[in-house]
Amino acid sequence: MNHGQQASESAADTSAERAALATEQARVDVMYRRLDELRANTEGRLSDAHAQERSGYAALEERETRAFEHARRRGQLGSVEEGLCFGRIDLAHPGEDDPEARYIGRIGLRDAEHETILVDWRAPAARPFYAATPFDTQGVTRRRSLRVRRRRVVGLDDDVLDAERLSDSERSGLVGEAALLDSLQRGRTGRMGDIVATIQAEQDRVIRAPLSGIMVVQGGPGTGKTVAALHRAAYLLYTHRRVLERRGVLVVGPNPAFLRYIGDVLPALGESEAVMRTLGELVPGVHATAHDDHEHARVKGSARMADLVRAAVEDRQRGPRQAFDTEDLHVVTDSGTVTVPGQVCAQVLETARGLGLAHNVARKYVVTTLLREIARAESHLLERPVDEEDLPFLAERLWFEDPVHAALEALWPYLGPQQLLEELYGDPEALERVGESAGLDSGERALLAREAGAPWTVEDVPLLDEAAELLGEDNSAEQAAERRRRAEQEDEVRYAQGALEITGMHEDNRIEVADFASFHHDGGPERTTADRAAADREWAYGHVVVDEAQELSAMGWRAIVRRVPTRSLTVVGDLAQTGGAGGAGSWTEALEHHAPGKVHVEHLRVNYRTPAPIMAVAADVLAVAEPGQEPPESVRTEGDPPRAVAVDGPWEEGLPGLVEEERGAIGEGRVALVTADRLVEEVAAAVPGAARPAPGRDALSQEVVVLTATEAKGLEFDSVVVVAPEAVLEQPRGANDLYVAVTRATRRLTVAHSGDLPPVLARLRETAGV
Repeated sequence: MNHGQQASESAADTSAERAALATEQARVDVMYRRLDELRANTEGRLSDAHAQERSGYAALEERETRAFEHARRRGQLGSVEEGLCFGRIDLAHPGEDDPEARYIGRIGLRDAEHETILVDWRAPAARPFYAATPFDTQGVTRRRSLRVRRRRVVGLDDDVLDAERLSDSERSGLVGEAALLDSLQRGRTGRMGDIVATIQAEQDRVIRAPLSGIMVVQGGPGTGKTVAALHRAAYLLYTHRRVLERRGVLVVGPNPAFLRYIGDVLPALGESEAVMRTLGELVPGVHATAHDDHEHARVKGSARMADLVRAAVEDRQRGPRQAFDTEDLHVVTDSGTVTVPGQVCAQVLETARGLGLAHNVARKYVVTTLLREIARAESHLLERPVDEEDLPFLAERLWFEDPVHAALEALWPYLGPQQLLEELYGDPEALERVGESAGLDSGERALLAREAGAPWTVEDVPLLDEAAELLGEDNSAEQAAERRRRAEQEDEVRYAQGALEITGMHEDNRIEVADFASFHHDGGPERTTADRAAADREWAYGHVVVDEAQELSAMGWRAIVRRVPTRSLTVVGDLAQTGGAGGAGSWTEALEHHAPGKVHVEHLRVNYRTPAPIMAVAADVLAVAEPGQEPPESVRTEGDPPRAVAVDGPWEEGLPGLVEEERGAIGEGRVALVTADRLVEEVAAAVPGAARPAPGRDALSQEVVVLTATEAKGLEFDSVVVVAPEAVLEQPRGANDLYVAVTRATRRLTVAHSGDLPPVLARLRETAGV
């Protein structure tokens, strides 16, 4: 395909998208106007209810009940501002020429004439949005996802389910990947139709797989594995609503930029059920974005680190000899120095370890028991024998004496995960002692040393999670408060039941008793499942989706599966793109021991996004990165041939012009420069206006972005310039990183190199000028 044809098709695609955006914006505007009307009407009714003067107990209760009903409706209408409408399905009905356009959203809406303008996603009428597939269309010809931000439709993505029933005008109005698939299906050979059917069959198997077990979606670049996994998440949330609405779904991605990217294409159910996190964000209070270098990451990702963390916890559970270098425990109290025999201390610690409790939970037993022993020893010192029932009171007094408190802290301290690792990494003797017991050699132990206050890395987070699991929290005070709260709540529910019986509103189930009971003391809007799950490290999710999962180390997997006790996961990745030091070499090796007999792998083998000429270059790289692994079959043949360009001078002299050339060739598309980790900042500085990912900055929305291969995983761009492939190959898993880099392009690939072109890219030599 020549430049003129490409420009013409690009202009047509842009025109179709603009027209579709305008159409959907008009419909969304109607929905928001109706929402505003309902809000104003509900606010007025609530004000009227509060203003009513009633006398008598029953009348007062009726007023309060009506006020509650309107307040609840106001809260409901106020909670759906963002993402009010997120989907549309076009339904073909027998005997009718025009399909029905049914819009799906977070709430149901009817207009002033009582005509439905928005269907609640929980309603049976919305089911085809989640359940329809090309093999069971349920009457749906097209499914469209809408991305709405601040009442503006900012993006669309179509999914064609029944292409045969689309009119020519509907075909020309397709946007997103549906337009590409439709063009493939209308190819002049029967093979194209077979390929599209293959794509649909592969993705259908993924989407409809059972909830239980670990579904692995193994697919090369451009096979649509991420989209299939996200459709699966939406399908599961709808089909298994009772379980997943209560427990939520966790989506784990490789970096924040990727999560923002998939957040825009997820067939949204609102943000109330899905939590999106990177591995570096799994522990509340920690936000790690930087990665360790290859050697540090290899050690921290090893399964032996679980033994190291356990040994580090046990190392802080010390008898008098380890803590004070004395046989017995000597404590200075206000009454003098008292002694607890070392044998007694050893017995207390042994019993605490045998309880099978987390460190901080078992600490309560240690502290309580040793305080009593100290109190008993003090009574002997003063020659004032005490009754056993008096010991708790004496022990409580001793707890507030600083020397006593310090002595017990030395034996069995209360520890937080960050404190534990910070102190371990900063103590060479402890690190040597603990590391040796965990099987780490001297070089590996040395790699774990770090300066106090250094920021946590992504690879540290699974270790912090492991530590948090072993340490636990002494939440006895919170449990007591919870028991009091539940008792109070039971009283409130009994009172609310009586109030609703008086008003008669309980008979038609218009109000839940528990909701009404909480009305008067509600301190604010109820937190969503996602809000509660994100703040709770121990939250058990109903399902977990892991994208770019090949990068997870053994410790990373431990942190993930800990969050889903049922082992219900959708795992998405490509082993050929593994760049991390501890990344997966085999899905079975990585996952089978977490869910024996419950790991099922589905392969996606058709690449429908990357042109074949680019995939031919990628196949050469793959042969070096993962010998014997077959690349996905690319079905697109159009596009300019990939090329190599020698840049002899500094990057700031050669790259800006090259980038402008790429921007001119693709029109309104996006350009990514992908390079080695050590060169990424230098390359970014060499290209005026180029963006780099950073907290709070959406670099992917910029026309030109500079990324490492790790940062580029899972993303795609119209044009990709691979800068300094020779430097990329120097990285520990350089061939895998280069494979990632050359497969990010959907239209154009350019390799900018200095010196000789690497042999693995010899296919480009003819255009390299060497």
